[in-house]
Amino acid sequence: MKKILSLITFFVLFFSSVSFSQKFYSDPFASTYSIVARDASTGEMGVAVQSHWFSVGTIVSWGEAGVGVIATQSFVNVSFGPKGLQMLKQGMSAHEVVDKLIETDESRDVRQLAVLDSKGNVAAYTGKNCIPDAGQKIGKDFSAQANLMLNDKVWDAMADAFENTKGPLAERLLTSLEAAENAGGDIRGKQSAAILVVKGKSTGEEWNDRLVDIRVDDNPEPLKELRRIYNVHVAYEHMNAGDLAIEHGDMKKALNEYTKAQKMFPENEEMKYWTAITLANNNKIKQAKELFKKVFNANANWKELTKRLPGVNLLNVTDQQLKEILELN
Repeated sequence: MKKILSLITFFVLFFSSVSFSQKFYSDPFASTYSIVARDASTGEMGVAVQSHWFSVGTIVSWGEAGVGVIATQSFVNVSFGPKGLQMLKQGMSAHEVVDKLIETDESRDVRQLAVLDSKGNVAAYTGKNCIPDAGQKIGKDFSAQANLMLNDKVWDAMADAFENTKGPLAERLLTSLEAAENAGGDIRGKQSAAILVVKGKSTGEEWNDRLVDIRVDDNPEPLKELRRIYNVHVAYEHMNAGDLAIEHGDMKKALNEYTKAQKMFPENEEMKYWTAITLANNNKIKQAKELFKKVFNANANWKELTKRLPGVNLLNVTDQQLKEILELN
């Protein structure tokens, strides 16, 4: 009986102490590596992240055009995202936001936080009890931070990759994540990743202010999948530009944009099809037929769609040309 009472007493005291001393463990444990950054030439701001944690992009990465971007991680205080953006809107700098959020947080020792504002100011914090290896590297217009890493080389590798990569901000952010993984990455492995890029100035139209917003929530190779989807995103941006050109009656520009997209993904039926439509609208019937034939053979529904387009002025060909297109096998 004494032994049973002793065991009960032990477990009560043990779990009580754990609950008291580790109350912050109820927060999401999104240990990870991330980068917040700004493109000084365009003003675009972005945050990118990878972790061995499900759907990391929903809790770590935050951003708003004309305001800034935030990464909140380790034992994540998710409120740092929306609260930090609101503070930036009120005119506080990145440094002021980090200081304010951290000083009022009882569990600051297990937090990691990075904030970048629209002026390019950047600040970061790594709590003393973040699981090693943990650290950060702040540079011009960026901060790279990581915790629970295999080694202490990760954040420096991220910084070097970002500083030495040319091209759009999204490309530089992706390259930085890839460098982190190549340097050792998360000691547990990998599961999810995300990238968010917003405009430097708000247009007041949120749907136009998010330039890139891609998440991979559960994948054995999240960075490879993120890279693949980003390439699809770029191709479809050319498609969108082509659609807009058609809307404005600029068939030459539409053809140029659709061709760029189609070259990036030559097996994509949608891209082939609209390139064919635009070729036909530019009286390049022979080239259009070559693509129509490939698309029709892959999926007969494209032929059915083609019959409907002249009636809404999206396919402008003669009756004879339409007949020749529809007879393709």
